[in-house]
Amino acid sequence: MAAIIDGKKISAEIKEEVKQKMAVLAAKNKTVTLAVIQVGNDPASSVYVGNKKKACEYVGFCSLSYELPENTPQEELLSLVRELNERKDVDGILVQLPLPSHISEDKVIQAISPDKDVDGFHIQNAGRLFVGESGFVPCTPAGIIELLKRSGIEICGRECVVVGRSNIVGKPMAALLLQENGTVTICHSRTKNLTEVTKRADILVVAVGKPKFITADYVKEGAVVIDVGIHRNAQNKLCGDVDFDSVFPRASAITPVPGGVGPMTIAMLMSNCLRSAEQK
Repeated sequence: MAAIIDGKKISAEIKEEVKQKMAVLAAKNKTVTLAVIQVGNDPASSVYVGNKKKACEYVGFCSLSYELPENTPQEELLSLVRELNERKDVDGILVQLPLPSHISEDKVIQAISPDKDVDGFHIQNAGRLFVGESGFVPCTPAGIIELLKRSGIEICGRECVVVGRSNIVGKPMAALLLQENGTVTICHSRTKNLTEVTKRADILVVAVGKPKFITADYVKEGAVVIDVGIHRNAQNKLCGDVDFDSVFPRASAITPVPGGVGPMTIAMLMSNCLRSAEQK
């Protein structure tokens, strides 16, 4: 029977560590400020932005909130980003995705200063990650590494399979596992004999965006299973990319949805923002 990897508990530990470090900075009259920009009022985005504000308040950061209307011109958004880049009192800039269809997400992400890109999406930070240099790492993959390490799960020498190749999760996840000396395979929609590949995995990370896609047939006995997905099923209950009930008996450890990977993303955002301020 699998051990449940408790993302709520581990994320709380990380936020507490950030809070303690922030208290040391505050004693020296130093502040940490995160600027969050939201365009439009997508309900899910509003929830995420609200959670980020609460996390900032908890750890002792200042937060700046920019809530722009859905029809905001792209140039106006880029102008705001450039202004925040120049502000010495702003340590991190986050533009909540997705953006409205008339705005290029890539242009906006690349407009953020790499030194304030606490989401870790800028091409310079992506490059730093892949060549093993210090930079900001996307929060979800960074959080998964912390989940594994703080749960006592060895990565070095293990067969690691990542299902999904997005720039936000799949690719950086593979790079981080490789840095930890895992043997890494990336699977995607064109992978042949997917079950044969995933059944080799000692550590299986699933980020495909399809509810309950990974069943017990895809999982080796005793594997560690990390579920990045989050969806609502027909009964309006949250579920992940992994069919938890079928996989649970086969795995040695597994993340639940909710309460697994999700809480780690905001905890790592706080950690990145603190590091940005410390580097100044």
